Amino acid sequence: MKHRVISATEFKAKCLALLDEVDDKGSTLTITKRGRPVANVTRAKKRAWKSPEGIWAGKIKIVGDIANEDTSDLWECLRED
Repeated sequence: MKHRVISATEFKAKCLALLDEVDDKGSTLTITKRGRPVANVTRAKKRAWKSPEGIWAGKIKIVGDIANEDTSDLWECLRED
């Protein structure tokens, strides 16, 4: 893993290429402004996505048939007769 120190001007000019390098090689960057470190750039941690079922497990309870439920009576107030 390579660590580089670069100026803000250089980072601005080569931003996308530097971010690709950080992501591909796992390198890190320290960005300086007038010789003083102002930011560190590292690879983001990969996040495993859960299935939709796993996200809601234990948080909601489905009662009855939610796909074929007749809700026409709930919409009576919207009818203009």
